[in-house]
Amino acid sequence: MHMPSTPVRFLGSAAIAVLLSLGADPAHAATCESLSSMKLSGATITTAQAVAAGAFTQPGGRGGANQFADLPAFCRVAATLTPTSDSDIKIEVWLPAAGWNGKFQAVGNGGWAGNVDVNALAAGVRRGYATASTDTGHQGNGGPWMQSREKLIDYGHRAVHEMTVKAKAIINELYGNAPRFSYFNGCSAGGRQGLVAAQRYPDDFDGIVAGAPALNATGRASFAMWIAQNVHKDEASFIPAAKFPAIHEAVLQACDAGDGVTDRLVSDPKSCKFDPAVLACKGEDTATCLTPAQVTSTRAMYGALTNPRTKEQIFPGLAYGSELGWNTFAGQQPFGIAAQMFQFMVFNDPNWDYKTLNFDAHMAQVSKAESGLINAQETNLKPFFSSGGKLIQYHGWSDPQIVAASSTEYYERVLKTMGGAGNVANNYRLFMVPGMAHCGGGTGTSSFDMLTALEQWVEASKAPESIPASRVTNGKVDRTRPLCAYPQKATYKGTGSVDEAANFVCK
Repeated sequence: MHMPSTPVRFLGSAAIAVLLSLGADPAHAATCESLSSMKLSGATITTAQAVAAGAFTQPGGRGGANQFADLPAFCRVAATLTPTSDSDIKIEVWLPAAGWNGKFQAVGNGGWAGNVDVNALAAGVRRGYATASTDTGHQGNGGPWMQSREKLIDYGHRAVHEMTVKAKAIINELYGNAPRFSYFNGCSAGGRQGLVAAQRYPDDFDGIVAGAPALNATGRASFAMWIAQNVHKDEASFIPAAKFPAIHEAVLQACDAGDGVTDRLVSDPKSCKFDPAVLACKGEDTATCLTPAQVTSTRAMYGALTNPRTKEQIFPGLAYGSELGWNTFAGQQPFGIAAQMFQFMVFNDPNWDYKTLNFDAHMAQVSKAESGLINAQETNLKPFFSSGGKLIQYHGWSDPQIVAASSTEYYERVLKTMGGAGNVANNYRLFMVPGMAHCGGGTGTSSFDMLTALEQWVEASKAPESIPASRVTNGKVDRTRPLCAYPQKATYKGTGSVDEAANFVCK
């Protein structure tokens, strides 16, 4: 429903100039506060508030420096979406008061979501985007809400879609124009949300950035429980975290130089050959060696989880080079996000014991509980490609939480479904980041700007052959590298510093 127009004189000449420059229609633009009475099907706007520059503070935040002090003025809109009687989806849409770039950005979540991400909203507004975030229909982490099929659907895919539809309507109402381009940007659970959007709602976004996607959430959860079973089989099987650096160093010794340059990175883990037995203790058990039981546990970290009866792969193993983050899966307790899936979604038992999980008998039960609602494994992307959509996926090779090979294997499956790289390269590219951990960090060049690369692809038809990346240590850039479109890799030219991108080429 379109609200009555606000007279142009109340907008101010500067604001009118901005709106005109963006192609917005000031004659039909609304005020921020008037959005509180906007009618949206299946939604109630609960807040429509003009926020002055630097005035936003995080709700319930602690004292200290305000990380939002640099925010420009914006219109903050909050709404509750109820596509079903059992839905309670919270969203916020932040719209720049001036300098809107004419675009919309939906931002993703992490883990089980459960909150609106004000940091991602702020990042979008700083770039001039009208930006939206959702809690996906519940508060907090995994829990009893997962027993509701409707709430599981909301989390799995419906909340982001409904948020996108409503956000576009709100944008149109405030500015008098729909966004010229719509983007999605997320990592981890947000990467999964991006792939889901491409697979289920091909017209929602012109471009999608999907980082380290939890595209096989049930497989990852099963793998995490398998690792927990292995490292806690008995006291001798546990690998103390103090030994992870030694394992990592041994991997580097075996595989660092395999790409022709020694740079303390495993650039191609798929070609790495490493046997943990090289670390076998020859005497006293120390932090630099592995006992026989620990050698077995270490091998399990790298091995794919397969169904013991059918031999079908359930999930790939961790990559060589991921060792510094192994506390995620091989710590004192099983990986929490994964355990919650079995406790609340599969077995409905908060006291469920991970050691009882059977990787044959229970897998059908896992599939039935998920029933296509969460995983993002559809490989037919033709509808998204046909709509002109562009997808950039990225993943750190050293990711210890969502195994890197889950991305490379998905990419290969898409190529097979779509008839080869020639039918995919114009719409979908994957970038693997040597040394990067989960969504950032690690020892690689984990600072980059995928969104700008996506904008150039969507808006200027400039496909990303490579993306500039840097490593920041103690606040300073100490290495730059190109990130290459998979399966290409950054290859050293043979001369010059290994810390300068100019000395590498993608091939």
